[in-house]
Amino acid sequence: MAPLPLVIDLLEWIVAEPRDYVEVMDAWRTSCPRLPVWEDTVDFGLVERVGRGPKTLVQLTDAGRDLLTRNRS
Repeated sequence: MAPLPLVIDLLEWIVAEPRDYVEVMDAWRTSCPRLPVWEDTVDFGLVERVGRGPKTLVQLTDAGRDLLTRNRS
């Protein structure tokens, strides 16, 4: 899994306000095999895409909310 602080940063960023898929991809997608933050959040079921097309939103799943709650200071 990507470093936990980066995963938490991504979850915090998504939960702060509604984020569409394009915005998330612009900010978080990487081709670096050592930092697959977006890919790991999807693979571990921490985020989900809701809707279709240009207005597809990304939101936390229950597992993502739980992880975020457990790791907030």
